[in-house]
Amino acid sequence: MEHFSWFTLLGFGPYDHIIGLVVVVAFLTVMGLAFRKSVRADTSPLPSEKVSFRNFVELIGIDFLLGMLTNILGSREKAQHYFPLLAGSFFFILFCNLLGIVPGFLPPTGTLNTTLAFGVLIFIMYNFYGLRAHGGGYVKQFLGPVAFLAPLMLIIELVSHVVRPVSLSLRLFMNITGDHMVMGVFMNLTHFFIPALFIALGIFVSFLQAFIFTVLSAIYIGLAESHH
Repeated sequence: MEHFSWFTLLGFGPYDHIIGLVVVVAFLTVMGLAFRKSVRADTSPLPSEKVSFRNFVELIGIDFLLGMLTNILGSREKAQHYFPLLAGSFFFILFCNLLGIVPGFLPPTGTLNTTLAFGVLIFIMYNFYGLRAHGGGYVKQFLGPVAFLAPLMLIIELVSHVVRPVSLSLRLFMNITGDHMVMGVFMNLTHFFIPALFIALGIFVSFLQAFIFTVLSAIYIGLAESHH
């Protein structure tokens, strides 16, 4: 099913998801710099009464995400340590998803190349954190608690770990693609009222998929660093 895109209209159709990623990166960079400037200039301990991007980041990023990561990773210190990677992934994926709701844009996460890159990044990072925490002893996590079952456990664990980036990427890709297609179908059938419901559903799915990706990434990091 073909969807209208400004970039396709300009002849950049094959690179639509790449340009979309650039748009999201530029947006988050500008808003991040504005957020930092606002925080440095504000000396009041009270939150602003106005609805702003800063309030949104503080509510979702600090109150919600940091608290959730603390529960998953077991301590506030660990949550703060991994907050840049996990919160950065959350906001990046969220706005990639939301870009598909803007008329004339396609979601970069509607392409498997994009979501697989996210999954591979998390795969590399949590294994790196596991090696950093345990050194060579990290291999023991793949061998199980019983020596004579170690060869079998090694195969099972390797398959399990290889599947993780694939499941992360496919889940995100399929949900965003399916949601975008459903919204396109109903917008072609009727242009009033009904599409608004599916736009609201699309916003919910965008948040939900970014949340699930972040939660699973945090769980993988916690398991890689665990000592039990």
